[in-house]
Parts: sequence; C-alpha cells; structure tokens
Amino acid sequence: MEYDYMFGNTFYNYEGNKGIKSIVYNILAPEQEQNVQPGMEYLMQPLPIFDNPNYLGSNKLKDKVAIITGGDSGLGRACAIAFIKEGAKVVIPYLNEEKDAYYTKDYIENMGGECLLLKGDITDHNFCKYIVDSTINRFGKIDILINNAGVQYQQDILENISDEQFDWTMKVNIYGMFYLTKEVLPYLNSGSSIINLSSVTAFYGDPQLIDYVTTKSAIVGFTRALARNLALKNIRVNAIAPGFFWTPLQPACWEAEKIPSLGADAAMARGAMPYELAPTFVYLASNDSSYVTGQVFHVNGGQVMG
Repeated sequence: MEYDYMFGNTFYNYEGNKGIKSIVYNILAPEQEQNVQPGMEYLMQPLPIFDNPNYLGSNKLKDKVAIITGGDSGLGRACAIAFIKEGAKVVIPYLNEEKDAYYTKDYIENMGGECLLLKGDITDHNFCKYIVDSTINRFGKIDILINNAGVQYQQDILENISDEQFDWTMKVNIYGMFYLTKEVLPYLNSGSSIINLSSVTAFYGDPQLIDYVTTKSAIVGFTRALARNLALKNIRVNAIAPGFFWTPLQPACWEAEKIPSLGADAAMARGAMPYELAPTFVYLASNDSSYVTGQVFHVNGGQVMG
C-alpha cells in the first residue's frame, strides 16, 4: 500500500484497478526508530505537538506545585505545559534527555512559568528523596504528583525477555513510582492529587509488550489500593490509560515499519498528539475532580471500550 503521512489527514487504499476506495487510518509518522530508551523527542519526525495554542488556562492550578516524572518530553511535557497555563509550578525529574529537558524548561520560562529540572534515576530511592527535598527547598510544598516516567521494549515471545530487561522495566515503571510516592506522601495535604500512568495495553494485553503490560496492570492495582488508603485524608489517586500517542517511547520501542500503523486499531483509526491528553491531567489534578478517586481514565480513541 502506498501512503503519505500528515497529522489530521485520512488515507485511502485503492484495491487494484477496480477503483474501490476504503478508509485505512490516519498516519502520524513515517517509519523511524531510536536505539535508546526512553527516547529523545528532538529526533522524532514529525515533532510531537505538545502545546495546544487554543487551550487557555483559568487558574485551576494556581500556585500549586507539581512533580512530573519524565516531564521533559512526550505526555509529561504536554502535562507540564498545561499545568503552567493553569498557574502551577513544575518540577521535572528526567533521566538523560538533556536537550529535551532544557527545551521544555526554556519553553516554560518563556511562558512566564517556573520549572525546576532534576537529573537522575528514579529507580534509585535516594534520588527520589532528593526530588522531594529539592522541591520543598525550592517551592515549600507539593500538591500534585504525576508518575509518568516509563520504558517499554518490544519482544515477540516471552523467552526473548531477558532477566535484565524484565528487572529494568519493573524498576522504572513500578519501583520508581513506589519510591517517589512514598517520599512525597508526608508532604501532601487535603485536596492533593496523585496521577499514575497506566496504559491501554493493560486492558487488551499487547502480546509484544508482556513485561510492560505487567507493570501497567500493576499500576492499576496500586492506584485503586492507594486511593482507598488515602481517601479519608482527601488525597485523590487516579490513573490514566493512554492509547497510542506520538511520544519518544514509540520509536524507541517499535521496529521502524510498525510506526505508521500504530493507532490504526482504535475506533477513531488514528493515534494522537500529546496535547490531546493534557486536559485529562488538568481535570484530575484540579478541584474539578474533587469526588473522583481510584479511577482509570481511558483516553485511547476507542481502542478499548467499557
């Protein structure tokens, strides 16, 4: 099949010379891949759209302080930009994505916002303590925690998942979330919000992401249990299970030829740009969701329903 790509276009497949036309799917990106996890946004083509110019903030998070792991790029960057528009200050722990991290910081500061970058590995409990200590020293409080950082690796069969890969996926996606949440909790007050990133794959079981799916399913359980544990303190805990979004995680995980078809199995027949998830972060972080806890929000274009 021959196709071009452009965000927002619909592509058609012509069957032979019969002139039969059928809608295939929207393509966000051509074939590409990266050999590093969790991926570099500045290398992607096209670049993800993380800021919706039509999104106008209304002080829903005025003077709030949010920690957003992996906020240097992808969904975390879109979240950070929306939070800044809503009046928050953001702290962004990142692993090694220097260029992406400083681009995000400069973008935020050009908006008139405040951003603290912290480089390190969230699988190290001491670094998670450092994140919290640095946030308190800089801003004096913590209101919102976004556990967004994660890795995923494509393997066709379970036997190809090495012990090292399994261990690393667990540590980044689960241990890091556990360590940081544990360190943040003493500083959260009534009205605070924790948002964990699960995945649509946890609900249909992607056969090429077995270890990743395992962690994202565990995040659902963690979210529900912690939500009940903290409910009477009025600290809300929810999760988001995104479908296919054009973020660095995609070219860093999949073989190049799979990239154009990602998102094709959603009911809307397309993937999405990071800015399309940003309002969900805002809703769950703000008082608009004051009676919402222990929930998993599905933003996936209809890939999984119910």
